[in-house]
Amino acid sequence: MTVSTAPPRAASTPRAERRAGSMRRRIAPHLVGWGFVGPATLIVVGLSLFPAVWALWLSLRDSDLATSGEFVGLANYRDMVHDPALRDAAWHTLVYSLLYVPGSVLVGLPLAVALNQRIRFIGFYRTCIFIPYVTSAAAVGILSNFVLDPEFGIVNSGIRGLGLPVQGFLQDPDQALYVLVAVSLWWSIGLPVVIYLAALQDVPGELKEAALVDGANPWQAFRNVTLPQLRPATTFVVIWQMITALQLFDLVFTTTKGQPLDSTSVIVYYLYDQAFKQFDAGYGAAVAYVLFLVTLVVSALMLRRGSGNGRGAGA
Repeated sequence: MTVSTAPPRAASTPRAERRAGSMRRRIAPHLVGWGFVGPATLIVVGLSLFPAVWALWLSLRDSDLATSGEFVGLANYRDMVHDPALRDAAWHTLVYSLLYVPGSVLVGLPLAVALNQRIRFIGFYRTCIFIPYVTSAAAVGILSNFVLDPEFGIVNSGIRGLGLPVQGFLQDPDQALYVLVAVSLWWSIGLPVVIYLAALQDVPGELKEAALVDGANPWQAFRNVTLPQLRPATTFVVIWQMITALQLFDLVFTTTKGQPLDSTSVIVYYLYDQAFKQFDAGYGAAVAYVLFLVTLVVSALMLRRGSGNGRGAGA
């Protein structure tokens, strides 16, 4: 007579069923959530990855957009080193960024402090500051052409009325890039102001009151208490505005188109010109990839520096 030594399965069934039921209860909400966001996520990721992969493949070929061209390897990237027009565009982008990014902080923060006061019609003032930002860059560029026109623009009309010499603005090679910086700040300053305004309202009032009780004047309280609390907001503003500066295109396209004398030709407009006007799509894609890497490195360095400052402030 053979005696079975297998363990009875009936005893472990309730425990296994409870474990399976618990796992289903934990997984079910996630499955429902992914069921809602999954299709949209696949579409967004697909629309992001496909152009990136296609642009990388294009940067390794001598393509004119109409045909795929021949495989040239890294030749497009090597040609960038010896391209004086690209160096000029990179220099214009650097000058623009060095003026635009600090300007966003130096103008945005005082405006936010002013708009953080309890005064009448404060909502109206905040709206006026933010309205230009929700306007498209194309519309701002077209408006700038009318306002800053050397012959018929309202700004030069006012200058004539004051007896001062008329300015070329966007048609003057020595002024055009700086005028673009000013127009960009007027258009986009609403975003830094809103970010700083939100950060200012998150600063605990007890800290400022304690500093004032200890004998600090309002400026000392702002410098030693409020400003350190704004470092995360400043890091975000600097990174966001730097990315915006490196990707400048719409405003240039609708105002100067890189002119006069290529004085406003920035990197993104230059690669657009190479890819869609000169039909050198492979070279344009290579420039775009290098710009992407530069943007990634600069953003990572700024984020790391901002995080380091934040830890130092916390310590």
